[in-house]
Amino acid sequence: MKHSIKTINQEIKKFPILHWLVFLAGPWVSLWMVEILNQNDIFEDLHAWQILFNLIWYYLVYLVLRLLTGRMRTAASSAAIIFFIIGMVNHYILRFRGRILFPADLAGWMTAANVADGYDLSFDHYIVQALVLLIAYLFLVWIVPRQKKRKNLRIWVSALLILASAGYSYAFFGTDMLPRLGIYTQQWVTQGNGFVLNFTVALRYSSVDKPPEYSRDYAEELLLEFPASQTDVETTPTNIIVIMSEALADFSVFESFDPSTDPMPFYHSLTENTTKGTMYAPVTGGGTASTEFEYLTGFSTYFQPPHTVGYQLYVNDGMPSLGHTARESGYDTTSFHPYKSSGWNRPIAYDHLSFNNQYYDVDVKDPIKIRNYISEQAGYDMIIDLVDESEGGDFVFNVSMQNHGGYAQGWNNLPKTVTLSDELNEADGNAEQYFSLVYQSDLALQNLLTHYESVDEPTMVVLFGDHQPALTNLFYEELIGKSLSDRTTEEVMTQYAVPFLIWTNYDTPEVEDLVISPNFLGALTAQIAGLPMTNYMNFLMELHEVLPAITPVGCVTADGSFRGVWELSNEEAQWIRNYEALNYAGMVDLTDDLRPYYRID
Repeated sequence: MKHSIKTINQEIKKFPILHWLVFLAGPWVSLWMVEILNQNDIFEDLHAWQILFNLIWYYLVYLVLRLLTGRMRTAASSAAIIFFIIGMVNHYILRFRGRILFPADLAGWMTAANVADGYDLSFDHYIVQALVLLIAYLFLVWIVPRQKKRKNLRIWVSALLILASAGYSYAFFGTDMLPRLGIYTQQWVTQGNGFVLNFTVALRYSSVDKPPEYSRDYAEELLLEFPASQTDVETTPTNIIVIMSEALADFSVFESFDPSTDPMPFYHSLTENTTKGTMYAPVTGGGTASTEFEYLTGFSTYFQPPHTVGYQLYVNDGMPSLGHTARESGYDTTSFHPYKSSGWNRPIAYDHLSFNNQYYDVDVKDPIKIRNYISEQAGYDMIIDLVDESEGGDFVFNVSMQNHGGYAQGWNNLPKTVTLSDELNEADGNAEQYFSLVYQSDLALQNLLTHYESVDEPTMVVLFGDHQPALTNLFYEELIGKSLSDRTTEEVMTQYAVPFLIWTNYDTPEVEDLVISPNFLGALTAQIAGLPMTNYMNFLMELHEVLPAITPVGCVTADGSFRGVWELSNEEAQWIRNYEALNYAGMVDLTDDLRPYYRID
């Protein structure tokens, strides 16, 4: 055996290029190994550009280790083992949490280590495949004869390597290269970019810039201008049920929209004990968790890097939230999303946002589905059961799934109740399915409110859409009568408009046509319910009087004008600057001194 290995080594020595071939194959092997652990098939699940941007990082690590160690065998084997360990850590997080490792997870490594013995760390077939690949590559590295002595790269090669690494890192993290290329963090299907690329992109976007002239003292001075308070209401609800209805939109905001049947007749009929109007979401066509984040925290995505989602990057333990306010006010707080728990990092985010209980699709018994998703009626039935079985007050936050795109699915349990004009059907042949889904949402809402009309416990129901549906651009162009590139700010924001209501089964003032955005709606919920109002909540309600809606694409002013932020008056712009400072203080820089202004503790 020893003679055979010696013979192999002697033959390999005749081909010194094999040293470099094995070394240069290392990054490809590591990418393949890490993506196996990431439960990706690199040949099917990644685009060529994603493979390229991943490989750049792998090659940089291999070459830097070669520079530091002076030995190809040491560098290659060390890099392969390091990437295997990283892949294993990511794999276990993916296995236990349903999403990949993010930079924010590194801060909680000690907590994770403390509870590691409570999880099943056994090897599965992904680990076995990756381990076989690692061993095979290390064997190749091992049979290549070892350098007799450390061999440093030439000075100019080392300098060029260092310069290239520094230059690429600066371009990646310090310039707008990624936004220009349209590269953003994958947050729903978190494996989408490949692990290393997604982790570094998340790191690139994980920091929120400190506002100019920001200081904690300045934030505190601002907050002291809006003292905490308790709203005086005649009735405080025993139960607060909040529903964020997937893709629920009221297309009557488009003047030309003329369907065969009103998709939302019950919603439009509501006036008694109802506050309702138009909410301008921060996203359209997708991005559910951004609207969710704004509603629960009062922080605005306008101040976050584009295409980032707070649930993945900014939510941490102790973050201010409406859930926390409700829990400290004596409510049992419950989140309920009748779909997979893996989306948007919800289990961890909900825990940080002070929800005592969490329910997902697996918790719905014998659910009735419309198309492929649990129906809103089935979700509302479960909410009714949860609230009825509870002995105290409940705060329930429900994110539905029924109306999720795409709309070319079968019509399982979905009658076609709404038809459209030939022109709209030609623009999007699947749109009728969407509007028929909205009709079912309206029926489910009617059943829910009818139930609580007969309930003695004072109950508040809050309903809002998360964003408009992902219909074709041609459909929207047909509605507005022009190319999307020619829209005014008002016409752009119309595509971000969704309905909202706050309804009670007890006497409350009627308000119609209220304009709002989700970053204000949570504070309005607390105010109408008579919950304690923090300094920050009171600031939000004052800001709402000046700028009723603030979104990344524009604002609505007090006189009903639609403007870009750059078009605001000096007074309005100063409110935005103050909001940015308080947003930064509460989301990024929340110290013990500032905490009492944001949270009820």
